[in-house]
Amino acid sequence: MRDTRESRLLLVLLIAIAFALITVDIRGGEDSPVDGARQAAATVFGPVENGVSSAVDPIGNAIAAVKDSGERHNRVSELERENAALKAKLGSDDRNRSKIRQLDSMLKTAGAGQYGIKGAQVIAIGAAQGFSWTVTIDSGANDGLERDMTVLNGDGLVGRVTTVGPNTATVLLANDPDFTVGTRMERTDELGFASGQGDRPLRVQLLNGKAKVKKGDRLVTFGSQADKPFVPGVPVGQVVRVDPSGGDLTRTIYVKPYVGFTKLDVVGVVVQAPRTDPRDEVLPSKPAKPKPTPTVTVTATPSGPPAGANGNVEQ
Repeated sequence: MRDTRESRLLLVLLIAIAFALITVDIRGGEDSPVDGARQAAATVFGPVENGVSSAVDPIGNAIAAVKDSGERHNRVSELERENAALKAKLGSDDRNRSKIRQLDSMLKTAGAGQYGIKGAQVIAIGAAQGFSWTVTIDSGANDGLERDMTVLNGDGLVGRVTTVGPNTATVLLANDPDFTVGTRMERTDELGFASGQGDRPLRVQLLNGKAKVKKGDRLVTFGSQADKPFVPGVPVGQVVRVDPSGGDLTRTIYVKPYVGFTKLDVVGVVVQAPRTDPRDEVLPSKPAKPKPTPTVTVTATPSGPPAGANGNVEQ
């Protein structure tokens, strides 16, 4: 609009009318004559205001969120720390439960064979002097350990002590290629010598080339003179393969060890041998064979036609 005398007069007139309406509205209160016009304007412009409010509110919320972000971040960090601590505690409890199970199993094995043992835990794998299958345990000379003592766990033969320090000792595992132990078959008492083959089954050379052996037969340690390095009766493993007998003086079989050498944790060192040879008493009980379920067959016996069924009436 161009700035003319008429436009200025119109502007002054509009302002005067506006002030007059405001005065009338204030004095009229609830009965104001412009109330109807106000409601009509609210009806028209209300949706527009809501739309503007919806567009502006997220911005306000974002500003409030930025203001509270420090407190929220601290709370999230606190919850994350509590969650990590809880997971660590649960993991620790699982670990403790596993150790308790291993210790309980080992004590049962030692009790069955009447072995006096010193408990220990595997703290390292391997040896600095070579690539042999060995582990380091956290017991040593201060705990009564000596060289050439038998080491076992709840499953069976682990190995023998080779080096002893004040507080630690090195154990040569039964699957090491340099490891040899005398064995005796559970069922036939056949004697032999088992040698380690790393991650493969033990190779057992039976002294009797005509010995009758089958898959699943079990072996225990035969024992050494003065019970060193091996006490008798410790479970070794079970037969998984038998080489054909070729008329040789010896016979070769292959035995899967009871012990899992890659997951050793709690072990026991035999510091006192049993008074008598436990023989097969330490071997785990064989699972009972399931009894066959009796089958009952019901056979229907055909019967003749009832009396009078042929249409005749008995007198």
